[in-house]
This record gives sequence, structure tokens and C-alpha cells, in this order.
Amino acid sequence: MGKSGKTWIDEMSIRNFLDLSSNDSGYDSSRVVIISVPFDRTSSWKKGADKGPEAIINASAHVELYDIETDSSVYSQGIHTLSPVISGKTPEELIPKVTHTVSRCLKDNKIPVILGGNHTVSIGAVMGLGDHYKKCTVLQLDAHADLRDEYEGSRFNHACVMARVKELFPFVQVGIRSMDISEKEKNDFRRIFFAGDIYSDNSWIKECLSLLEENVYITIDLDVFDPGIMPSTGTPEPGGLSWYQVLALLKSVCTTRNVIGFDVVELCPGANHAPDFLAAKLVYKCLSYILS
Repeated sequence: MGKSGKTWIDEMSIRNFLDLSSNDSGYDSSRVVIISVPFDRTSSWKKGADKGPEAIINASAHVELYDIETDSSVYSQGIHTLSPVISGKTPEELIPKVTHTVSRCLKDNKIPVILGGNHTVSIGAVMGLGDHYKKCTVLQLDAHADLRDEYEGSRFNHACVMARVKELFPFVQVGIRSMDISEKEKNDFRRIFFAGDIYSDNSWIKECLSLLEENVYITIDLDVFDPGIMPSTGTPEPGGLSWYQVLALLKSVCTTRNVIGFDVVELCPGANHAPDFLAAKLVYKCLSYILS
């Protein structure tokens, strides 16, 4: 990047995450890069996840920059917001663009944070890790197993995300409460923490940590939360995790492992802006755990 401040991706007029000024969001000086991927082509029920990244960024303007729990203001380490990664109509066109963007951020020693879009975008993100890390565990927070090899004619459907991840890295699943019978046969039940088994206490977190490599990538499908606090998802499932359960896990992972990046996907924004704000604050909380 030259003195003009232009990045290696074409810029257009966008709002910065947290509504940060240019002093706190320059690419060269930022530790974090926000990558919006407004993709929704493979959603199988409610459409609208392509509006999720913009809703998260708009809501983030109202997140307090000081985090009480970590006694930190990690925005001061720099958070750069890239122009959205936009593709054609197919995931085959999208995924290489996401892969390239994530790989380039890692090459520049940045922490990539991907805002979806539906869960398909995470396939490209995880592929981008492979150029830089031989060993890594993908930690999936989700209501659904997402282990179908193919769904609705595509191997890159949002229901196939972890089947593609499995081809690259080991993974651990948390919050699962819905799967197809075909996915049962593909799952390692020693590496899955069902929502119904963990809702009453946090003792499971220690076991979860023992399954993670030093390097961890986190993919957060917002339907991991109970729809009582996160109704704005394409495929809601009852019986999800609470805000503090998710934070307890994220804090434990981010403070004991090298979290190399994460994504937050499947927000389908509606008239209620509370879920948008939840997603935005979740991103900042995770960054506070990683960087404080």
C-alpha cells in the first residue's frame, strides 16, 4: 500500500466498523481487518443474510469502545474495514475471492474478521488459512451440524460448510441441536457439544479446550444463540445458547489459544435492530478477548 492510503483491494465509499475515524482504521496500522461478504445465494429458507454485514456495521456505530469486562479499548490497535467482497451468482465464484482476501490479510499479519452473508462464506475463509497454517482447529458455534456433502445440488451450500472444512482441518462443534440422519454417520461425537447437554453449567468448556490446537479459527453462525435473543436468522432453532454461555466459551478460547481469525454469519436483519447490535457487540467482545 502506498502513501495514498489505498489498499490492495479497490475502495469505495463505506462506513467503518465502529464508525472509526481514519486515524484508527488505516490498513497499515490496523491489527484487525473487517471483511464483509454479502452473499445469500445458497440460503435454503429465509433469505436476507446478504443484508447482514451492512446491518452489523451500522449497528456497530453504537457499540461503546470501552469494554468493561476486559478493561480495554482495543479499537486503538486499529480496525480497518475493507470494501465488501462481492461475487456473481454462484459460490464457486465467491469462494476464491474470500480465500484470496483472507490469505492476503494473514500475509500482512492482520486478524481477519469475516461478516456474512450465509455460512457458505466461511468455506472461503477457512481455505484462506491453508496458505499460512498447517495445523489449526476450526471451532464451530452453530445450531446445525452443516455436514451434508451436498444440498440442493451444491457442495458449497450453507448446509455443507463443515463437510468442506473437514477436508482441510479438524473441527469442534458447539451448540448443535439439529442434524440430518446422514450427518450423524459423519460426526465424531467426541468432538461435538450438544446444546441440550451444556445449557446448565460451563464445566464442558475445559473439555472443549482440550480438543483445540494452538491455532484456532472460530466460525459463529448466529443461530447458535437461542431465538429468544437472536430471532434474525435464516434457520432458527429453539433451545440455543445464552449470551453469557457464548462469551464464556469465547473468552476461554481467545485467552488460551492463538485465534487467527473468526467469522460471524447468518444474520437476516429485520425491523428489530437488537439482533444487529448483538452481532456487532459479539464481534467487538471477541476482539477484546483476543487483543486485550
